[in-house]
Amino acid sequence: MGIKTYRPRTPSLRYKSTLTFEEITTKKAEKSLTKGKMQKAGRGGNGHISVRRRGGGHKRKYRTIDFKRDKYGIPGKVTTVEYDPNRTSNIALIHYADGEKRYIIAPKGLRIGQEIMSGEKAPFELGNALPMEKIPLGLNVHNVELQLGRGGQLVRSAGTRATVVAKEGDYVTLKLPSGEMRMVFKKCYATIGDVGNEDNMNISIGKAGRSRWLGRRPKVRGVVMNPHDHPHGGGEGKTSGGRHPVTPWGKPTKGYKTRKKKKSSSKFIVKKRK
Repeated sequence: MGIKTYRPRTPSLRYKSTLTFEEITTKKAEKSLTKGKMQKAGRGGNGHISVRRRGGGHKRKYRTIDFKRDKYGIPGKVTTVEYDPNRTSNIALIHYADGEKRYIIAPKGLRIGQEIMSGEKAPFELGNALPMEKIPLGLNVHNVELQLGRGGQLVRSAGTRATVVAKEGDYVTLKLPSGEMRMVFKKCYATIGDVGNEDNMNISIGKAGRSRWLGRRPKVRGVVMNPHDHPHGGGEGKTSGGRHPVTPWGKPTKGYKTRKKKKSSSKFIVKKRK
């Protein structure tokens, strides 16, 4: 998918770029696989803001995606490739031989009319989902399960891929997009190929209003606030904060580690991303 730039007829068009969407085959979503989506605007169950700078944005309908790929042994045909407003990757509509329809994340190079399958006996072809133990070394995969039967949780963003680098005992070692090397249980499923829409990372938003369409609100620096709003605020004239960088609640940032140690998760990490 290419990048489209614009003649600067307005100030915002000077920097704006969009995708050309030549891979998209339809603008209408499958009605049986869509539902309404409540926007939380960064608020938790008590109504208080738990994630700042979120809210507004265009209304979206949620597309139900098959992350589990549990239609074992049943072939399906790719009928459309569609845009999904809820993720960076495109999605593909699959018509299975038993009449069921499902959406999957569209891999790079997926063609209309192509047949896909999931299961232990599925061939090593683009878009097919297999257990990790069946996938040959060196192949790129995406939509990787961490817990058997839970569905893909890793490598779902546009243009990402993980590589199968080793197999030992009950675990398969993957090299993730972040550079992290991680062991995954050999029975967990993954889909062969890279996630499509790799040019998504190259687009330029171009103007503040386009960020608002995505539900992203303005970000204000602490040094321009008043003292009661932020520890960096106040002072005569322009200041650089006068102390080490902190959050609005005084917790150190920029290098301060906030991640709690999880024994169950970290023991599967062979090489950290940093």
